[in-house]
Amino acid sequence: MTVPVPRGRLETGRELAPLTWLRVGGPAEWFCQPADQDDLAVFLAALPAEIPITPLGVCSNMIIRDGGLPGVAIKLGRAFMGVEILDGHRVRAGAAVLDSMVAKKAAAASIAGLEFLRTIPGAIGGAVKMNAGCYGSYTADVIESVMAVDRQGNPHELTGIDFGYRASDIPDDMVITSAILRGRAGDPAASEALMADNIAKREVSQPTKDRSCGSTFRNPAGYSSTGAADDPMDLKAWKLIDEAGCRGLTRGGAQMSPKHSNFLINTGGATAADLEGLGEEVRARVKAHSGHDLVWEIQRIGVMVDRP
Repeated sequence: MTVPVPRGRLETGRELAPLTWLRVGGPAEWFCQPADQDDLAVFLAALPAEIPITPLGVCSNMIIRDGGLPGVAIKLGRAFMGVEILDGHRVRAGAAVLDSMVAKKAAAASIAGLEFLRTIPGAIGGAVKMNAGCYGSYTADVIESVMAVDRQGNPHELTGIDFGYRASDIPDDMVITSAILRGRAGDPAASEALMADNIAKREVSQPTKDRSCGSTFRNPAGYSSTGAADDPMDLKAWKLIDEAGCRGLTRGGAQMSPKHSNFLINTGGATAADLEGLGEEVRARVKAHSGHDLVWEIQRIGVMVDRP
């Protein structure tokens, strides 16, 4: 099978584990890092339709399975990391720029309303695709438009996107390249104080020093927690996991964090099979205990390899 050669980088058998937050996963059959959006479009247009593509961000919400990824993994690089301040309290952000960077740049430009991005691990492309959010705010709340390239290499400006809890209707084989985010007039000092407060809350309640992808399962209530860990007003995944006796549960090098039981961590030497297998064990125990079906928030992609 012939794969076109972009102006950027094209590799075969690229190891993906070093690119992921959990440091697990097999290689990509092909790995493409386009030079810019035009290069991406030309590459996709020339790529045979039967070869699958997988857009990758910083892999902060993803388990890549041990068998790796068939087809082409596409990772956007420096050309997609720009942040431009626009009029009307808006920001144009490249898909590969970190969420935290967008929050900081917006705050410095007296744009409020994007502070929640400061504590979301990952890049803007992933935040848009999965409607990332925390502390009661969601990416959907601030999106004006999204630029993306489809599987045939055609560019699209997307508006009126249908967002859900940790979801959007943007096709999986469409590569997001940038987004315009809309805030409001703000005060840099107030934004910095809010972001510092959110960071402090996270440090207290989450295992920020461990290798994890944040929340493992969606909250059954269908939205993020907006209050303290013992807030009784919504149904939280961590509480169901605790009640099923899964806090600190291990499998190989994988563990449900003792600090926050909805965080799946790699304690060292875990395989993707360890992590996914532990998650499935937790789902089974919660189902048996409370009848609730936990839904994965972490993406699991690639070829599964049975654990020996």
